[in-house]
Amino acid sequence: MSIATAEALPRANVAARRARIIAVANQKGGVGKTTTAINLATALAAAGHRILVIDLDAQGNASTGLGIEHRTRAVTSYELIIGEAALEDAAIATEVPRLLIVPGSQDLAGADLEFIARERREFLLSRAIRSRVGDCDVVLIDCPPSLNLLTINALVAADLVLVPLQCEYYALEGLSQLMRTIERVQRALNPRLELTMYDQRNNLCDLVAADVRAHLGAKVFDTMIPRNVRIAEAPSHGKPVLIYDHGCAGSQAYIRLAAEILRRAELRLG
Repeated sequence: MSIATAEALPRANVAARRARIIAVANQKGGVGKTTTAINLATALAAAGHRILVIDLDAQGNASTGLGIEHRTRAVTSYELIIGEAALEDAAIATEVPRLLIVPGSQDLAGADLEFIARERREFLLSRAIRSRVGDCDVVLIDCPPSLNLLTINALVAADLVLVPLQCEYYALEGLSQLMRTIERVQRALNPRLELTMYDQRNNLCDLVAADVRAHLGAKVFDTMIPRNVRIAEAPSHGKPVLIYDHGCAGSQAYIRLAAEILRRAELRLG
């Protein structure tokens, strides 16, 4: 298996810097959250960056999409977050060079009830990873499709929250709830957290996209991910779309999104 380095992406900086932690979050299901996490990770790794994906979804779709079979998930993000495993023991290699993943587990399904009595329960993930990701350039956290305690843990651990948004009317209702949650996390738990988002475009979304951009301005990425059948097919083969079909419109869009993220990160990290 090989993957071509995307010409559009800046090459990795050799200078050491603290890993950027990005939570990919949206409480609405089916918006391309997991697809974004694995394909953005692949595009960044193809550019020479060291990437870690943390699968916080009990369904474990990010793990499946990166070719990690259930029988090989001996240590998962569940053991990591409860403190039974160190990050270096939980992270396993994928077929993509420079891309590691902490796989998801069905045990995460009961996390809200299990963690509710724990002291500083919102900081469990942050304590488990923030001092241990020095070898990575970017950490991508694939959140569950809900505003539960796992998502709050991801927002507390992250520097940036990336919100995949489908430009449909009902998506705006869910977005306002997510925005309120992010603002509360910024005020009470993680003042460094930044918000950005991009949209997945279809033929009916122009008015909604314009409305989102009017309200959020520069927080919305320029890149838009098109509806693309190759993106939908890739997970059934256990591959990111950039490996399944590097030349398709979906792959090229994720390459542009990765390049845009790197440009914005360079401006902040200088």
